[in-house]
Amino acid sequence: MKRKERNPKAVGAGRMFAWQSREVSQGCALMAVGYVSIFCTDTLKMDPALVGILLVISKLLDGFTDIIAGFIIDRTDTKWGRGRPYEVCIIGMWISTWLMFTCPPSLSTPVKCIWVLFTYALINSVFYTFLTANNTVYMVRAFRYNEQHVAISSYGGIISMLGVVVFNVLFPMCVDKMATDASGWSRLIAMIGIPLALIGMLRFFFIKETVDVDVKNEKGEKEKVNFKDVKKVLTGNKYIYMVALVLFVANFVTNMGVNVYYFRYVAKNLSLLGIVSAAQIIGIPAVIFFPKIINRFSTSKLICAGCILSAAGYALNFFAGGNTVMLAVAAIIYGVGGVPVSMLYRLMIIECADYNEWKGMQRMEGTLGCVTGFATKVGASIGAGVLGILLTASGYVGDAAAIPGSALLMIRCLFSVIPAALWLLVALSLLLYKLDRLMPQIKADNEARRALVNSQK
Repeated sequence: MKRKERNPKAVGAGRMFAWQSREVSQGCALMAVGYVSIFCTDTLKMDPALVGILLVISKLLDGFTDIIAGFIIDRTDTKWGRGRPYEVCIIGMWISTWLMFTCPPSLSTPVKCIWVLFTYALINSVFYTFLTANNTVYMVRAFRYNEQHVAISSYGGIISMLGVVVFNVLFPMCVDKMATDASGWSRLIAMIGIPLALIGMLRFFFIKETVDVDVKNEKGEKEKVNFKDVKKVLTGNKYIYMVALVLFVANFVTNMGVNVYYFRYVAKNLSLLGIVSAAQIIGIPAVIFFPKIINRFSTSKLICAGCILSAAGYALNFFAGGNTVMLAVAAIIYGVGGVPVSMLYRLMIIECADYNEWKGMQRMEGTLGCVTGFATKVGASIGAGVLGILLTASGYVGDAAAIPGSALLMIRCLFSVIPAALWLLVALSLLLYKLDRLMPQIKADNEARRALVNSQK
């Protein structure tokens, strides 16, 4: 019997699981970090507005560290590759997360502020920055074909999303049972962080960089990236900022942390949050159709449709109250809408890198990843900051018996109307993204130029 030849454009189950292992670990870490607001307000007894200001202040570091990280990665050239060496940052991210949730309540308020600010900055401004910047750099050098990039971002995304959804189902229940005091928080984060940090390193050990996509001069030599290249890309590629806006809103909404307050004070059942999160699993099989939809339409149009769905789902939350069915239906709708955003944005980063090359610039996947990474982190922290400031303004107190109606209304709006309006804004902005129409010509021209350079060696 003739042995079936392996499709060179297939990723393979083993490599797919290994690649997504870090995505699962990183996603769970970000979800855990999203609980920092309620940890600070209810366990450390810090003022919500003060917590919000601290998280926003930490973002002042990101504008600097993001550009530096992208520049460092774009210049990296080691035997391990360009993006692969920075996978070790997943361990640093989990250690910093555990340290943040280990802050003793007995410390003075200024010391608590320094502790939370320092560890939060380590998580976001250092470790998450490098993990964001290296991802696309690593992927295009580990997988040769665009079909593989699409498969990883769509089918592979099922693995990472399922992992995060399972975490979102179980973690609120664990918080409700274990995180009743500071020591409980510390034990809980250590219990989940150690295995997830080890899982997050599987990609590093099993997937090597084997593809050469670096821009070369007429002599076939790789050109070193310098700060002029960074400036040229940041000022000459407007499309990356549209991708950044998508991620800003996605992380603003996801990491605001209002869902914990909503289910504790409006629905009055924090464990219900896990059940509602589980409802989002229903939307994951939609990923199966993504490659065909992308071939017929485009990545940006699919993400735009997801934004509109997300807006509809969050709008429904306003009328849900504590109704489990309505909350679950809303979660399914915005869960389906969020799938294209969370899984496919890296394909748009690759399009932006192809555009850079087409325009005679360095590809700069690392720098492009840092632009979107910066938007991701700013969105997450501003979301948490806005939450704290608006809760304080609405008269929030961490006592279910004493919380005023104005605070409950604010929590409802932050869980519904505000996210819905932001997602509609993103959908409108994506109408200006014209790069998808140019991609056939861009890819053809880039391939022709590379072939010409290789023929002159």
